[in-house]
Amino acid sequence: QVHLVESGGGLVQAGGSLRLSCAASGRVNYMGWFRQAPGKEREFVAAIGWSGGSTYYADSVKGRFTISRDNAKNTVYLQMNSLKPEDTAVYYCAAGSKGWTIYQLRYGSKYDDWGQGTQVTVSS
Repeated sequence: QVHLVESGGGLVQAGGSLRLSCAASGRVNYMGWFRQAPGKEREFVAAIGWSGGSTYYADSVKGRFTISRDNAKNTVYLQMNSLKPEDTAVYYCAAGSKGWTIYQLRYGSKYDDWGQGTQVTVSS
């Protein structure tokens, strides 16, 4: 089991930026970000493969969010630009070590470990 710790959430005005970080206690094959707004189901945001660096984004964040990783630090980042009020949610980091394709990583069931979540609030 890998322990995940997120940081970087906060309150920002619409149009602003935030960068989330997620540090893993060990090496994993892939990591992803999900979010859950009040009264809504958890949804996929972005994923990144560890070795090849391949990435995959939800349509709602494509062009505004960028996922990246620092393998030496076992850390993944989510740079969020042009934030909108509808981006308000608790953001969760997830990690796994199985052999899924990058496109399968939009499903939460493909991940083994989850972080505790960090709140992102975008004011209008």
